[in-house]
Amino acid sequence: MVEPNLPVVPSPVVSLPVVSVIVVNYRGADDTITCLRAVRDELDYPADKLEVLCVDNASGDDSARRIREAVPEVRLIESATNTGFAGGCNLAAAEASGQVLAFLNNDARPDRGWVRSAVEVLRAEPTVGAVASKVLDWDGKRIDFVDGGLTWFGMGYKRHAGELDDGSHDAARDVLFGTGSALFVRAELFTALEGFDERFFMFYEDVDLGWRLNLRGWRVRYEPRSLTFHRHHASMAEVSSSREHYLLERNALAALYKNVSDETLARALPAAMALVVRRATARGEIDPTQLEITRRGETEDDAPVPVDRSALAGMLAIDQFVELLPSLKVSREQEQRARVRTDTDLLPLMRKAMEPAYPLPRYLAAHDALVEAFELDEVFGRPRKIVVITGDAVSERMAGPAIRAWHMAEVLAAEHSVRLVSVNARVDPPESDFEVVAAKPRELAEHVEWADVVVLQGHVLEMVPALKRVDSTKIVVCDVYDPMHLELLEQGRDTDDERRAKDLAGVTDVLNAQLERGDFFLCASERQRHFWLGHLASLGRLTPGLYDSDPTVRSLLSVVPFGLPSAAPRRTAPAIKGTRPGISADDKVVLWAGGVYSWFDPLTLLRAVDRLAQRRSDVRLFFLGMKHPNPDVPEMGMAGQTRALAQRLGLTDKFVFFNETWVPYQERQNFLLDADCGVTTHFEHVETTFAFRTRVLDYLWSGLPVITTDGDSFADLVRAEGIGVVVPPEDPDALADALEKVLYDAEFAAECRRRIEPVRERFTWESVLAPLTAFCRDPRPAADRLSASAPLVRTAQPGRVESVRRDLALLREYLDAGGPAEVAKRATGRLRRLAGERLRGR
Repeated sequence: MVEPNLPVVPSPVVSLPVVSVIVVNYRGADDTITCLRAVRDELDYPADKLEVLCVDNASGDDSARRIREAVPEVRLIESATNTGFAGGCNLAAAEASGQVLAFLNNDARPDRGWVRSAVEVLRAEPTVGAVASKVLDWDGKRIDFVDGGLTWFGMGYKRHAGELDDGSHDAARDVLFGTGSALFVRAELFTALEGFDERFFMFYEDVDLGWRLNLRGWRVRYEPRSLTFHRHHASMAEVSSSREHYLLERNALAALYKNVSDETLARALPAAMALVVRRATARGEIDPTQLEITRRGETEDDAPVPVDRSALAGMLAIDQFVELLPSLKVSREQEQRARVRTDTDLLPLMRKAMEPAYPLPRYLAAHDALVEAFELDEVFGRPRKIVVITGDAVSERMAGPAIRAWHMAEVLAAEHSVRLVSVNARVDPPESDFEVVAAKPRELAEHVEWADVVVLQGHVLEMVPALKRVDSTKIVVCDVYDPMHLELLEQGRDTDDERRAKDLAGVTDVLNAQLERGDFFLCASERQRHFWLGHLASLGRLTPGLYDSDPTVRSLLSVVPFGLPSAAPRRTAPAIKGTRPGISADDKVVLWAGGVYSWFDPLTLLRAVDRLAQRRSDVRLFFLGMKHPNPDVPEMGMAGQTRALAQRLGLTDKFVFFNETWVPYQERQNFLLDADCGVTTHFEHVETTFAFRTRVLDYLWSGLPVITTDGDSFADLVRAEGIGVVVPPEDPDALADALEKVLYDAEFAAECRRRIEPVRERFTWESVLAPLTAFCRDPRPAADRLSASAPLVRTAQPGRVESVRRDLALLREYLDAGGPAEVAKRATGRLRRLAGERLRGR
């Protein structure tokens, strides 16, 4: 292969991002100077990519002077007032120039790889918005932070704090929040979230930030290689325990109020406030019965009552929480609008939401009483709500789309609260452990609003316009197992060209809308997956960020074929042999298990049966269903052609039999168990290449050897696994020979059945739906649908020398291509482009 003669252009220079390290000082100059020198001298990160900022939070002593003299290269920002840790960090962040912000406590020192390890995570995983460092004590022996937990009443805590670091926490994992003492955040994202909440002053501002990141679909990733060492609470030396209790209680209520859903808030907030009071009285050992009317006379009613400051802290915390409510209400409305994940989604990251946290007997009793009274176990243990929406009829007689939707609902219902909704006029379902609902298109919005995750197929997205809006935050799974536009190429052959082109354009638009909106996609085979990857790429969904996060792209598009029941089929009634007139108990039955559609080729099958019948008088072909169970699906021309050819060949009701209705789904096993082999034949065209013949799985379920035309994914399976015979398209002689081999070669048929058993296990509904069940356990927006998701590292602009070299290379190319005239034309075009860019930049 000859390489094209392309101009030599210098490769772009890709660099590490600038990291702005932010340290806040308040009357701790000694610790701060030690910390800043370590950042300056000990990090394994390019010095020209590090920006170090220190905020002196109105210390009122000589801290600023000492820091400036000790580390003059550090940018020192002097705050006029003490705005707390949150305010100090925000002040520096507003002036930082880095693409990554690194927050480090002034009483901490970083390990050599602290920055580089965190940056590697941010570059490799674009859905990670923040990196939580591993934090050990100053000696590196005991744990300060390796994981975060959150109680139902809003208090965050460091899990495993104080334990020996034995290496058991050296695996990276997603967490709800990282500790502000060592935390990396994408700068653009930090700005979009308006930084730390300064109303917190200190404590839980990091919990609140992580909570908000997760609610907006971003991940907070604990990375143990990003290591720091912390003099625990050295920065808290001047804060009394009662003031600490006050801040913790107030800020926990504020974080809870801002971040939980309306449903959760209605139950959790009253209980949380009551629990603050009980914590206060228990901590201060206050007699809670001293004002009972029955105790009159024991003391003077107007006598002062001493209240411990630790008890007062809780009561004042509630008072000041109420004071903050007007501004918190504005923040709450903002967070609730921006959230894309539910409280249920975050439950695994809370770790142990029902943890009481304080070992005080009276407090523990109150905790249990409040949990029971407000039914908080239901709120913080409620299953995720998933709606599966289909446009097909859901009844005893179901076709492929409804069968697929039914089993999705059935499998997901084992872990979640599931509602199966059909917009078809015919909804008369079998018994189930999940809710099945009929809905008109205009009623779908109600079901979508109810759900945490929406799983849809067909034209459903067009019926819920709100889901298509750019600002829609609902998690959407699109089941594109059916390439409808390819089907329509065949199905529309019977219509006029203008109508056919219009219908095809409409269906393509429907599919493109799904591909542009979905957070997760399901297809039926690897062939289909390659096809849909091309679609997604053409629509711009395969972004560098998505690819860097998951080079396989299976986090966006996964294979979920049709499945089959895990239990073997059991006969419940006679069906074909000895029951249908013209078919005896000893006849050999060939079963066509699905419908007769335009993309199938039953005509070649009829000709093959005609040939075989001339030498085998006991062969019988049985079509399981001619009339589609969905009344909205008209009979296709191929069905009429099939009946006509069978009649013309003299096969009808002698060698070929038609079941004109549709077999109930729960009774199909009786027909399968009466058959000797299953068959599917089709033409050679694009639809075949990417089709997935769903009813062929029923052949595997019942152990039937399969005869299929070559060209689709099932032909690959049959050939690779040795479970039947693959024949060329439109070859009645080869097909007749294949039928004879499967029906009359007992040894071959037995070997096929033996080989089917392990294949069948791979296709149980529980197995094939594993990608969907995994996604629904931790549903998130697709990486390219996250807000504030610009690339972390931008391509460096070429320097002056590189620019000259590039222009000279282009000049030589243009001269070779067309001489001076070509150079003049190109130069004019470039000038126009530059002028346009300047105008757009205004």
